[in-house]
Amino acid sequence: MHLSELTTILKQRRNQLGITQTDLAELSGIALRTIKQVESGKNNPTLDTVLKLAEVLGMEIKLEIKQPKI
Repeated sequence: MHLSELTTILKQRRNQLGITQTDLAELSGIALRTIKQVESGKNNPTLDTVLKLAEVLGMEIKLEIKQPKI
């Protein structure tokens, strides 16, 4: 999954739940500015940030590491 897909999914889920960016910031402990930057694609969020947002949004994150093709 590309970063743009991730940010779109997070934003869509937030909207589905009727949570504002301000609400998400308060619930997750992540700065409002960071959330705005993540959703607009202007910020490359850390794994910790993504996990916190996903937890508040009731989402599950799966990390998959693949072997490179030789």
